[in-house]
Amino acid sequence: MTLRRTKRSVLPAIDSMAFALVGLLVIASAALSAQESASQIEAKASFDNICASCHGLDARGGERGPDIASRPEVLRKTDAQLAEILKSGKTATGMPAFSFLGQARLTELVAYLRTLQGRGAGVPFPGDPTQGKNLFFGKAKCAECHMIGGQGGFFARDLSTYAARLGAQQVGDKIVNPDKDLDPRRGQVTVVLRDSRTISGAVRNEDNFSLQLQTPDGAFHLLNKSDLRSQTYVGKSAMPADFGAVLSPAELKDIVSYLLRTSEPQQTNKPINNSEDRDDN
Repeated sequence: MTLRRTKRSVLPAIDSMAFALVGLLVIASAALSAQESASQIEAKASFDNICASCHGLDARGGERGPDIASRPEVLRKTDAQLAEILKSGKTATGMPAFSFLGQARLTELVAYLRTLQGRGAGVPFPGDPTQGKNLFFGKAKCAECHMIGGQGGFFARDLSTYAARLGAQQVGDKIVNPDKDLDPRRGQVTVVLRDSRTISGAVRNEDNFSLQLQTPDGAFHLLNKSDLRSQTYVGKSAMPADFGAVLSPAELKDIVSYLLRTSEPQQTNKPINNSEDRDDN
């Protein structure tokens, strides 16, 4: 009888210890989550206060700093390389050093930048990326103007990392409605020369005295502004606006999936043409 009583008295004690352990684990997990959230909030605040004045709140570039959210040369860098740039600065480009923030804060800043770049979103593909590649280089004729991974045309922007921080819906909307939210300065331009010739294309370089246009056939035209009768921003993309009719909904999803896949971080080590710095046509 004594042995049985001892066993019965031990079991509740074991149960109590187990519940206590679970409780401690829950509290520890909640504390860790709160700590991570606090770090993320602090990192965002640091980016907004320090980095955004040059690179923009979305890291897509500002008046004083380049796009660091989608530029391939930035996406290809490791976290350690980005942290070192933050720590040491880049004197040649006017970027100051931020070593005073400390390594822990620099690491948090890099992690926050990765979220702006779309890393770790885990968005499933809405269609078949392989079929999307076939459409991109085939029926849809996207490759006649756009390049991916060093293959394709160079009239419009390189799409190798285009969807790096965009969702499937945003990419699809841009395909079927390319003129939506388009900055007129980044669309087509039509110029009329003094001899009445008309040339339409995308601006590649421009200053107070000259204008360089690239026409859809790939040819470049260097023009003196003194020879121009007029210069008009059309306010439309050179991209066809009928993909919603030409492609089926399933085909659109396939192309979107291909763009999402090529923009994944592990894809950025492939040869990439940096023509996304050109105007968005």
